[in-house]
Amino acid sequence: MQEIKVKKPTEKELSDLGVNNWPIWEKEVSKFDWSYDSTEMCYLLAGKVIVKTDSGEMEFGKGDFVTFPEGLSCTWEVKEPVRKHYKFK
Repeated sequence: MQEIKVKKPTEKELSDLGVNNWPIWEKEVSKFDWSYDSTEMCYLLAGKVIVKTDSGEMEFGKGDFVTFPEGLSCTWEVKEPVRKHYKFK
């Protein structure tokens, strides 16, 4: 099963990953389908999102570090406008 991982990173973890140098993506309140063709890591600076997959749903928001696995298909429901750093690997 493809698992979305969410954690609250420390400032040191963010610094070690160079998160502040990653691009920023923003999205208004909306709902859309998304598929990942590579693994994405992101750190939410603002917002609240519910992501629904075949195995359930997960909510995350400001201060969360989220990893989406390659091959995942899901529906994003942006509840509060999102601003996040992101990186694909």
